[in-house]
Amino acid sequence: MEEKLLNIKSLTKSFGGKTALKDVSFELDRGRIVGLLGPNGSGKTTLIKLINGLLSPDAGKIYINGSQPGTYTKSLVSYLPDRMYFADWMRVKDLIKMFEDFYSDFSREKALKMLHGLAIEEKDRIKNMSKGTKEKVQLVMVMSREAMLYVLDEPIGGVDPAARDFILRTIITNYSENSTVLMSTHLISDVEKILDEVIFLKEGSVILKESVDSIREKEGRSVDQLFRELFSVTPNLTGERGEEQIQNVL
Repeated sequence: MEEKLLNIKSLTKSFGGKTALKDVSFELDRGRIVGLLGPNGSGKTTLIKLINGLLSPDAGKIYINGSQPGTYTKSLVSYLPDRMYFADWMRVKDLIKMFEDFYSDFSREKALKMLHGLAIEEKDRIKNMSKGTKEKVQLVMVMSREAMLYVLDEPIGGVDPAARDFILRTIITNYSENSTVLMSTHLISDVEKILDEVIFLKEGSVILKESVDSIREKEGRSVDQLFRELFSVTPNLTGERGEEQIQNVL
């Protein structure tokens, strides 16, 4: 039986007595684009940082292609954080060189092809770019790797609709059938068209993991509509009444 690409088992993480994730478990196969969806404070970024080995869990395990997060899994995972981390003084050519030095699976040819399609030159400096262009350059770097798992934290947050379209096209065309994309976002209606399945997080717990096709067929509504219903039934879906309301929606 083939090893799952991502296997998360009973994952729990707290900060100063506040639980960010509670007993989270799920598996992801290869060749999928998966939306990690939930309101602010639901635990999305914490989960992403745990997968990338930037945080350590209080309990539970994470396996990426059979290995726990560490030095080795950095060669398997291509990570897009939720904010720009490149220095303003850097030029595009510096970014390319940095990624080449750090990642053996980085393709300069693929990066240059995407950058030239955006009319971005190697000599261009980060500080002279608009926010949308910076977002595009960062995504190009991340998607120019031949990774097994692409983990993207809010890849279309804060950019205009035209930039969102470019970003989504880049994601679709630059991952292989043997790899998977896990992306968090608040802009569900924008990304729903490219998603294969979704994971809904609420107050640090998974309340739904389902394929997009199944949601549409069984529920007769879009992922965005279901999300809005689930997270607007009451201000706080906790306790027996909250569980009952979630089941009624589903």
